Amino acid sequence: MPLTPRRVATAALVVSLLAPLAACGSGERGDAPKGSGAPSVRLTVLAAASLTDVFKTAGAAYEEDHPGTTVAFSFAGSQELVAQVAQGSPADALVTADTKSMDKVRADTGTPTVIAKNRLVIATAEGNPFGVDGLDDLADPGLKVVLAAPEVPAGKYSRKILDAHKVTVRPVSQEPNVRAVLSKVELGEADAGLVYETDVASAGDKVDAVEIPDAQNAVASYPAATLKESKNAEAATAFVTWLSSPAAQELLRDAGFQTP
Repeated sequence: MPLTPRRVATAALVVSLLAPLAACGSGERGDAPKGSGAPSVRLTVLAAASLTDVFKTAGAAYEEDHPGTTVAFSFAGSQELVAQVAQGSPADALVTADTKSMDKVRADTGTPTVIAKNRLVIATAEGNPFGVDGLDDLADPGLKVVLAAPEVPAGKYSRKILDAHKVTVRPVSQEPNVRAVLSKVELGEADAGLVYETDVASAGDKVDAVEIPDAQNAVASYPAATLKESKNAEAATAFVTWLSSPAAQELLRDAGFQTP
């Protein structure tokens, strides 16, 4: 039957309507790289606040090497992260700034692996205007000192070394995570604060660091583990394993963390 102009127009309309459906059925997914063949996975990682900068870099590197995988981080004090896990918040992996926090949710995680270590320093304003030389100076009642709260890993480590050396500090505030301590010093709301060495490194020239000798210091360990309730168990395991890889360890060292 010869095609009339009307039939040609009808056929063209049908083809235009069917084309998008054919594309949808081709197996391509809008949220995965075209042609990669990789499944689309979004991982949610609960991580200690002191990992904020390095994990943003690490997440980008991981996504580049693992097409189709997106890593979203939720940073907070370890005690807050543990509470989230205990309350059943949906996530795939957990990284805390101490082993005791991780132990509290042992029933909810896989076997933890320590991926990095850290140490405390005294953060002061740029140029150290109050001449802080060591822990003993933090007892000066005229010095505004800020610490992490006692339930925060950085707060626990701080109290441990201060008590061990019989240094009495009356902080002007106790913060919910170590980055909040750093912020207080950066903004001039505190003269000094105990933070991790990597926190000061992340602040650039906004603050100075006063080293604490190893004999007076405490070492922070960062365990990482998958969460048993993860909906992406295989991908979560791959990411946690990658954190111990040479590539990830190099990023952590560059940020000032110590090897496990």
